[in-house]
Amino acid sequence: MAVLLDTPRWPAHGTLWAHLVSDTSLAELHAFAVRCGVPRRSFDLDHYDVPAARHAELVAAGAQHVEGRELVRRLRASGLRVRATERPARSELTRRWAELLPERPEVGEELAVRWSEPHRVYHGVDHLLEVLDRLRLLADGGEPVSRAVDLAAWCHDAVHDGATPADEEASAALASTLLGPTVGDAEAAEVARLVRVTADHAPGPDDAQGQVLCDADLGVLGGTPEAYLRYTARVRAEYRHVAEPAFRCGRAAVLARLLDRPRLYATPTGTLLWEAAARRNVGAELALLRAG
Repeated sequence: MAVLLDTPRWPAHGTLWAHLVSDTSLAELHAFAVRCGVPRRSFDLDHYDVPAARHAELVAAGAQHVEGRELVRRLRASGLRVRATERPARSELTRRWAELLPERPEVGEELAVRWSEPHRVYHGVDHLLEVLDRLRLLADGGEPVSRAVDLAAWCHDAVHDGATPADEEASAALASTLLGPTVGDAEAAEVARLVRVTADHAPGPDDAQGQVLCDADLGVLGGTPEAYLRYTARVRAEYRHVAEPAFRCGRAAVLARLLDRPRLYATPTGTLLWEAAARRNVGAELALLRAG
């Protein structure tokens, strides 16, 4: 449990730069940076870039000097490492959060770390970005998308261990804890309520905010046949620990309940965009599952 600083080796802007990281949490890293006057603009997803001239000062303030390989090893072991392949998506998440709640960047970073957990194959960063994109499509179609809905999208699978509704309940509790101090208890409670609605994707007829969030989450069902196959492959990979017969049975039950609904999507825009394709995709998958 430490803040780590490697040897300055990376040249830029006429000096050498080192990396400042935490092997515990971003909160610990940011607190150390604030205490030492390291500017927030030098933070890059999982580390601060610091010039060689400040190296000795930061070590004296409590940073533990390690060589680069050791720093990377411990950062990776902490789960905070952002791999090169993940950087574009994580950078986009950072930009989206800055548009939504710029005064609390650390909350967005904690959520992004959760969405980047290595066991997530489908319910990861790409899924979150896709839900946010579909919320924009729904808003463009005239549906009401409040800040609480956007925040609920960020929080709706923030805890993901593969257990419904326990995951949604834990995610709702996390939303209340993270957001209450910034947006106030009332809006945080609304975000938590919306997160709970995603447990069964069955918002009430008067719940416009729940409807738009659930439609954005289920919009993946209405993609092209090729996109739908990629989606189902990622879902199966995420639940690879479940034996095939049990997975087929559980998945078929979920899909059958969806098809039994008069409409898969609650909003007019969602229905227009995705209903026909979703019924074809879900029906085809259900037939395959039942055929074994």
